[in-house]
Amino acid sequence: MKIGFIGLGNMGAPMARNLAVAGYNVTGYDTVAPCPDGVMQAESARDAATGQDVVITMLPNGDILRAVAADIYPAMSAGALHLDCSTVDVASARDVADQAQNAGLLAVDAPVSGGVGGADAGTLTFMAGGTDAAFAKAQPLFEVMGQKAVHCGAAGNGQAAKICNNMILGITMIGTCEAFALADKLGLDRQKMFDVVSTSSGYSWSMNAYCPAPGVGPQSPADNDYKPGFAADLMLKDLRLSQQAAKDADADTPIGRHATDLYATFVEKEDGHGKDFSAMLPRFASRRRS
Repeated sequence: MKIGFIGLGNMGAPMARNLAVAGYNVTGYDTVAPCPDGVMQAESARDAATGQDVVITMLPNGDILRAVAADIYPAMSAGALHLDCSTVDVASARDVADQAQNAGLLAVDAPVSGGVGGADAGTLTFMAGGTDAAFAKAQPLFEVMGQKAVHCGAAGNGQAAKICNNMILGITMIGTCEAFALADKLGLDRQKMFDVVSTSSGYSWSMNAYCPAPGVGPQSPADNDYKPGFAADLMLKDLRLSQQAAKDADADTPIGRHATDLYATFVEKEDGHGKDFSAMLPRFASRRRS
């Protein structure tokens, strides 16, 4: 199987490399980043897509995805698969899937969870939307790049699953950080707080697997001066996507909206840019009740 890979940034490069290591013929293109070892360099996105069985994209936003799709679809062979692993708005994913169908192509939207570490280790989770035939064609590639792929339904449902999941994550991380900040001011030791909450009804991934308190629980970015495992900037992007989708679907998500506002303030007006999304803890710990 011949693969074109467009978007070779922090996530795309290790994903493309893992496919090459697994024996796939991979041709890559990025406007800035070089190709990783084992991946052949294309001159353009269209060049990377021409004659391939599968074209994988990992792009920053829906507008760029639409532009790349419009550029590469005329060059792709009939029946080829466009596997988009970007995190974008649901409307863009569905529009691109319609364009693919009209061009005689298969399409899957499959955003990922697992971060750069998961991309490097080949342990990502894929949330996929598309037809059964398209998902089946992508399945062998999911098995190389990740540990799990869930077929969430029709086109756009992969993006829907991703933004719903990350809205929960953003909300629970804020709640976890607020609780630690409150515990500090009540004189409760952070380790004791963790010991209670991690084994009781306050259990969550944000607490148990990614604890925002340094020196408490498993190793996390909090133990590395909040250098990003998942950047606050990316959490803000995903929360904004959730609120765009909520508006489009006429869904009431007041806590999701408030979480979006808090991360916007943290990233754009405070010192959250370039930090892990769990760095909300020192933010709350240093603040007084307003």
